[in-house]
Amino acid sequence: MKYLTWFFIGVVGIFIFVYVILFTGFGNSLIKPAIESKIREETKLDSKLKVFSLSMSDFQIILQLNENNTIKAAGTYSIFSKSFDIQYSVDLGELATLQPLTVMQLQDAFFTEGSVQGNDKLFTVLGKSDVAKSKTEYKIVMTDFSPTAVIAKVARADLASLLHMINQKPYASAQVNLNVNFTNITPHQLDGDILLVTKNGKLNASVMKKDFNITIPPTAFAMNLDAKLKGDAIDYRYNLNSNLAKMTSQGNIVPAPLHVKAKYALHVKELAVLKPITSADIRGKLNLNGTVVGNKEEMILKGKSDLAASNTAFTATLHDFAPKSIEADIEGLKLQKLLYMLKQPHYADALFTMHVNISNADPKNLQGVVTSQITKGLADTRYITQAYKFKSMMPRTKFHAATHTVLSKNIIDTKLNFSSTLANFVIKKARFDTKEASLQTDYAVKIPNLEQLYFATQRHLKGALAANGILKKAKDLDFTLFSNIAGGKLDAKLHNDDFVANLKSLQTLDVLDMLLYPKIFKASVDGKFLYNLADEKGDFKGLLFDGTFMPNQVLDLTKKYAHIDLYKQRFKGDVDAKIKKEKIVASLDLKSNTSSIVAKNTKIDTKANTIDAKIDINANGNPLSVTLKGNINRPKIGVDAKQIIKKEATKAIKKEIQKRIGKDVGNLLKGLF
Repeated sequence: MKYLTWFFIGVVGIFIFVYVILFTGFGNSLIKPAIESKIREETKLDSKLKVFSLSMSDFQIILQLNENNTIKAAGTYSIFSKSFDIQYSVDLGELATLQPLTVMQLQDAFFTEGSVQGNDKLFTVLGKSDVAKSKTEYKIVMTDFSPTAVIAKVARADLASLLHMINQKPYASAQVNLNVNFTNITPHQLDGDILLVTKNGKLNASVMKKDFNITIPPTAFAMNLDAKLKGDAIDYRYNLNSNLAKMTSQGNIVPAPLHVKAKYALHVKELAVLKPITSADIRGKLNLNGTVVGNKEEMILKGKSDLAASNTAFTATLHDFAPKSIEADIEGLKLQKLLYMLKQPHYADALFTMHVNISNADPKNLQGVVTSQITKGLADTRYITQAYKFKSMMPRTKFHAATHTVLSKNIIDTKLNFSSTLANFVIKKARFDTKEASLQTDYAVKIPNLEQLYFATQRHLKGALAANGILKKAKDLDFTLFSNIAGGKLDAKLHNDDFVANLKSLQTLDVLDMLLYPKIFKASVDGKFLYNLADEKGDFKGLLFDGTFMPNQVLDLTKKYAHIDLYKQRFKGDVDAKIKKEKIVASLDLKSNTSSIVAKNTKIDTKANTIDAKIDINANGNPLSVTLKGNINRPKIGVDAKQIIKKEATKAIKKEIQKRIGKDVGNLLKGLF
C-alpha cells in the first residue's frame, strides 16, 4: 500500500509537472526559448517567437520570421476528441529576405488568412489571399492529413506581378483566372476539373529587345486550358491565341502508368518570339501539326510541317522518352527561306529534298540512311562578291547536288556529287568518325573554264583543270592532289601547313598559255616546289630540257647584232625561285652547244604584275645584255650590245686595212684590240 501511494504521488507529480510546463504561462515561458532556437536552426533566419501561449483548450502563436514577415495562429482544441478550430494569417511583407527558407529568390509580398476546422481524421482548410493582386479563395479537405479535395478560385491575378514575385522580368502582362474543383484527388479516384483562362495578355517588346535582341510587333494573347479528371484519366483541351502564334492541343492522358493519346497544332508567325522558351536563335513562320500516341515504353510522335515552304512529314518512335527511330521526308524546301530562318546571309536560292530513315537513333548504336538533293540552285553572286570582298563580280552560277549518307554507330559514310557552272566536285566516299573526330575522303574536281575563277584568283587564266586526291583530318591535316596539267603531271601533298609539289614533264608553252603570259620558250620542265602556307614562303627548283625559243624581240636583237640564230638551238638548264608572299626572286641558267642565257635575281611581283630582270646572252662568243622592266606582259626592253658592236667594228676595220696595207698591219691591230 505504501508503494502504491508513492507511485500515485509520482504519477500525479509528473502530470502536474507536464501541465505546468505545457499549459501555464510560467511553463510556456520556460520552453519558449528552446522552441525559438529550434525554429532559428531550421529556418536559418533571425526568427523570434513573439507570442507563445498554450493552455489545455486554446493557444496563440505569433512567429516573426524576421522583420516584416510574420505568421499568426490562434484557436481552440480538445485533447480528448482531437478536434480543433484555428484561425491563421501569413503576412510576408518582404519575401526577398526569406531566401534561406524559400531557396529560390522571391520578391514583393504575400498574404493569406483563413481557418482550419475539424479533427485529426478529417479537417477543412478555408482561406483567401491577394497573391499577384488577385482575389483568391481556397478550400482544402484533408483526410488523415492527406488532401482529398481541393477547391480554389483565383480571380484577376496579374501575370506581371506574379513574374516579379518569382524574380522574373515582366516579359508579359495578362489577367489570369483559375478555377480548380477537385471533389476527389485520391490517386486512381480522381474526380474534378481545372479551368484556366488568361486574357488581355500582352508581350513586353522592350524587355524582349533588351534581353534577347529580338524585335516584335505589339502582341496580344489569350490562353485557355480546360481539363477534366476522372479516375486515372485526364481529358484536356488547350488553346493559345495571339497575333504571332496559335497553339492547340487536345487529348487524353493517364499519368500512371503513363499513356498519351493527343493531337497538337502549332502556327507561329514569328519564331524569334519563342527564343525565351526554346533558346533557339531562329526567325520566320512555322506551321506544325500531328499526334502523340503511346506510353513510356513506346511513344510515337507524328507530324507535318511547312518548314521553309516545304512539305515535311516525320515519325519518331521514343523508348523511355529517348529517340529510338526516326523517319522523315522533306520535299521542296526553299534554301533561301531556311537561311533566313537560321539568320544566315542569302547565299543562294535552291530547292532541297531529304529522305531520312534512321532505324536506330541511339547515338552509340546509330543505324540509318539519309539521302538529299539540291536542285535549281542559283548563287547570290552579288552578296557573295560583297561579303568576301572580291574585286570583281562573281559570275552567274547555277548548281545542283546529291548526297547519300549511311550511318553506322560512330561511322558516317557519305557520297557527294556537286555540279555547277564554275566547277564539278565528286566524293565517292567520305568517312567521318564521330568517336575519333576524324575525316577521310577522296575527291575529284573539274574546272571547265579557269577564267571564270578570276573573281577569286584575280588572275586571268586559260583552259581547264582536273584534279583528284585524298583528304585526311584528325590530329593532323593531310591532303594530296594529282593532276595531268600542262602536258605533264602534278603530284602534290599538304601536311598541315607544309606543301610539296612535284612536277614532271610540264610543257612551258602550256603553262605560259594557262597564265596568259607571252609564249617565248618551249621546253619540258621537271621540278619541285616547297611552300609553307602559314609563313607564305617557299622555293622552286626545276630542270628545263629540250628547250627552244619562240619569236621574241630579245632574240631578234641577238640575231641582228651577233649574226647568230638562237631559234635553231636547243637549250637545257636550271631554274630556281625564292617566294615570299607575292614576291618572287628567280634565276635562270640555260645552255646550248654554242650559247648560254643567264638571268640572276630576276624580281617578279605577282600582285603588281611587274618584272625587273637582266638577261645575259652569249651567242656563240658574242655577249649581249638585255633588261626587262615594268608590266610583265609589256615590259620595257633595254639592250647593251657594245661588245658585239666593238667586235663587228674591229672586223670591219681589219678587213679594210688588209685590203689597203696588208696582212702585217692587220696583225698589229689585232694586238691592239
